[in-house]
Amino acid sequence: MDSLSKLDQVKTTPWAGGRSPWSVEYGKLMMWFFLLSDAFTFSSLLVYYGAQRFSKFAWPDPDLVFQSIPGIADHGYPLVFVGIMTFILIMSSVTMVLAVEAGHRNSKKEVIGWMIATIIGGFMFLGCQAIEWTHLHHEGFWWGSIPKDLTHFFDGDVSAVSAQQFANLFFTITGFHGFHVFSGVVINIIILCMVINGTFERRGHYLMVEKVGLYWHFVDLVWVFVFTFFYLV
Repeated sequence: MDSLSKLDQVKTTPWAGGRSPWSVEYGKLMMWFFLLSDAFTFSSLLVYYGAQRFSKFAWPDPDLVFQSIPGIADHGYPLVFVGIMTFILIMSSVTMVLAVEAGHRNSKKEVIGWMIATIIGGFMFLGCQAIEWTHLHHEGFWWGSIPKDLTHFFDGDVSAVSAQQFANLFFTITGFHGFHVFSGVVINIIILCMVINGTFERRGHYLMVEKVGLYWHFVDLVWVFVFTFFYLV
């Protein structure tokens, strides 16, 4: 017993190093592995887009393609609508951080409130993306189809091949990201129901909320790269 007491004293000394960095909960570690593999998938898609973007002589100008606010203005407001979408998604990441922080304090009521706000933000982003897709489809951009008059979307020579590549890659990559957002919203709803039922309160921790938060932050981070590649470059 004395030897155990001495060992405990050694572990708690200022020079003991504290908690080991390798002492990570299994589920959180698996989430990191999943996010890493998913990052490779998004990276390959964006690298391919970059290769196509800079190998073509003419490419759609983002300021011309994304210059409308669907339902309000058809042109003259470049990147305003997607800027609103980006702001909504970033704010949902902030509310997710607050939900995780509330979970660390075992504050069930606050976790519920912040998770509801995160879910609403996710639905708002998906709604905006659906509106944007509908508007672009109306303009003639879609998988396998492009506008008949390309002069409104290009600076320089018109290339139907470039326009087709742009449309295919845009809807594929943003659609893949949108699927991740939708999956995150569904998972958040499931976790929210568990919080309301007191599942994590009985467990004594809200670690699952933190795991879902990792996924949600990853989705937000990926959108920063998608936004940069398609809307800014």
